[in-house]
Amino acid sequence: MTTFVDRVELHVAAGNGGHGVASVMREKFKPLGGPDGGNGGRGGDVILVVDQDVTTLLEYHHHPHRKATNGQPGAGDNRAGKNGQDLVLPVPDGTVVLDRAGNVLADLIGQGTTFIAGQGGRGGLGNAALASARRKAPGFALLGEPGEARDIVLELKTVADVALVGYPSAGKSSLISVLSAAKPKIADYPFTTLVPNLGVVTAGSTVYTIADVPGLIPGASQGKGLGLEFLRHVERCEVLVHILDTATLEADRDPVSDLDTIEEELKQYGGLENRPRMVVLNKIDVPDGKDLADIIRPDLEERGYRVFEVSAVAHMGLKELSFALADVVSKARAAKPVQEATRIVIRPQAVDDAGFTVTEEGENFYRVRGEKPERWVRQTDFNNDEAVGYLADRLNRLGVEDALRKVGAHAGDGIAIGPEDNAVVFDWEPMMAAGAEMLGRRGEDHRLEAPRPAAVRRKDRDVARDEADQEYEGFRPF
Repeated sequence: MTTFVDRVELHVAAGNGGHGVASVMREKFKPLGGPDGGNGGRGGDVILVVDQDVTTLLEYHHHPHRKATNGQPGAGDNRAGKNGQDLVLPVPDGTVVLDRAGNVLADLIGQGTTFIAGQGGRGGLGNAALASARRKAPGFALLGEPGEARDIVLELKTVADVALVGYPSAGKSSLISVLSAAKPKIADYPFTTLVPNLGVVTAGSTVYTIADVPGLIPGASQGKGLGLEFLRHVERCEVLVHILDTATLEADRDPVSDLDTIEEELKQYGGLENRPRMVVLNKIDVPDGKDLADIIRPDLEERGYRVFEVSAVAHMGLKELSFALADVVSKARAAKPVQEATRIVIRPQAVDDAGFTVTEEGENFYRVRGEKPERWVRQTDFNNDEAVGYLADRLNRLGVEDALRKVGAHAGDGIAIGPEDNAVVFDWEPMMAAGAEMLGRRGEDHRLEAPRPAAVRRKDRDVARDEADQEYEGFRPF
């Protein structure tokens, strides 16, 4: 059964915004008391958060589809809908977030680092929020925006200071078990280690982490063995330590050729050329291993490597190796540039930036792209003529109609607002009154503005007086 996963494809969907509501206050003696429709709630976000207690992406391997909750619709009496609850997904330290094309979206390092993988949709405005001096009683409300949905890839790259690399059964797991408190599985057959192991080492005042990367073989960078799956775990390490087996029983292998093979695989993988290297000759407790170590050590030192002879089983040479690694890690940390405090950069919109673009796509067909027009289209209920008129007014005020005229559009041309896969297409009728026959100007309601005949006013006054008399007759003192 799989217990360690370091790469998954995750399908996230943020919550949809709740719809606004069109409602009219109804009280005694106030047959049309005014709009009181509340706004819809915001949809919940999908948020990735680094959690030190999480070490694998196994949970998302079994459950790759994650969705936040939707915002609730508004209600009458100016009651706003409840916001959707954010969905927080814990991920291991060192998780890289990519899109399906392989572009890096975020590199999550450090406890509590967050990334919004899916943005919740805005709630729609109710008719109370849409009321104005010109539009006193809107008969429509805005729809909630759909939440962001996308597919992302999570890759775990181990965050460690030292990476132990080498052939299978070279003694990497044994070495990490004696240098730290880690207890990896150890056996005398190849590929014992199937997942990277992490250990914490204390040498004097320096504390550093050490990673045991599963064994590499020739062709690892092309996918042979386990190498390709775990080479990414050495990318963040400050020091690469070659563990060479001086007591191997395979006739076609020797420590120097093992070193050359692993170096070639690291070169093919790329990006590790400038990392400092060390060489550890392991298993010197075996007589033949000690003799071989003495023979090849001068050759390795001539190549520029610092060489250490150790025995993980007999605990020989471990203290010297531990302090040498601490010294290299300390120098690497000191050489890193000091991270400056995050600066907030404000980039105001250019004065000539309309916030949208109009492009011609074929004969008599144009496409409008921009955050505002696309959002307004998503929020419009196209079954409501008044809402459609309100949308037309907003687009006109933004300057969309003027822009269409400038690029040569004429009445009856096809206009698309939004991307190709999710656009609203209609025939352009500039400055045409939209909506029901009662609408004089688009998006306006004149039901409350037109004067009532005198006979109607007298009738309303008589009815109000009769209702007041009936109320008085029903009154009885205690």
